Parts: sequence; C-alpha cells; structure tokens
Amino acid sequence: MRPAMRMLAIYHNDLLKEGACPMKSISAIALGLAMATGIGATPAGAQQAQFELELNSLKPVETGCRLTYVARNATGTDLEAASFEVAVFDGAGSVSRLLILEFGALRDGKTKVVQFDLAGQDCGEISRLLINDIAECSAAQGDAPDCIQALSPSSRTEVQFGL
Repeated sequence: MRPAMRMLAIYHNDLLKEGACPMKSISAIALGLAMATGIGATPAGAQQAQFELELNSLKPVETGCRLTYVARNATGTDLEAASFEVAVFDGAGSVSRLLILEFGALRDGKTKVVQFDLAGQDCGEISRLLINDIAECSAAQGDAPDCIQALSPSSRTEVQFGL
C-alpha cells in the first residue's frame, strides 16, 4: 500500500473509533484521495497540448468516397509531419482496409482542411474509422510531442471516429 493510502486508511479507522459521522469520514477520505493522486493539480488556466482531428464529412464522388478532415495543431510545437494509420470498418463491423492519412506540416496554432479520396469505397458502407496508430509525428525543431496522447478526435458525421 502506498504511504498516502496507508495514511488515509489509518485516518479513516481513527475517525470511526471516535464515533465520527461516517459521511464526514467519506468526504475526508475522498479529499485525501484526490490530493494523493494529484486530481485537480493542474494549474488554473493551464491548457493541455492537443492535436484536434475532426472527421468533418463523407461525400460520394465519382471514384469512391471523399473524407474531409479538419486538423488543428495546438500541441505547442510546429510539426514537420503528421500522419495517422486509420482502420476503415464496413457496415458489418469488419475492417475493410488500413490507410495512412498524411496531414503534412502543421505549425502550432494552425488549422488545416485535408481531403482523402477512398477509391472504390461506398461512403454508406463505412460504419467506423479508428485511429489505429501514429504513422509519423515529427517536430520541425526539437522534440516532437506525444501525438497519440495529444490526439483529440471528433466527428460531425454519423460515422464513429476515434481511438
């Protein structure tokens, strides 16, 4: 048992021996757990580095299905290259293909719209798009951020999109 947890357990037992109200004991324990685990330790106004990736639309085109993404780099780092391995699921829930979607360079604070055409793919047959892995995430200078940790996927479509 971690020292902070051991201390809370002893404190809880002491409160119960003294006949303290159990609800106050629970509140004290919850507060202690929050402090011990660092919940709420983020400084006010601090923002988490994010790479926002929105599936904006799917549109049938002559050759297949066009996926439109809106990407926003809010990682605090200019990215030289960002690309993601994405699994496409059909209507039955089976993986129909794996893709590498390349978003190219994105400086910090930049929002970019990128389109990908999936040849021979019927948009209505796509039930889900899963970000399977980061294919590439490199900084223009210095260390690259943890792109999978910073990734914040969303969808404006009926197609599920996420990690």
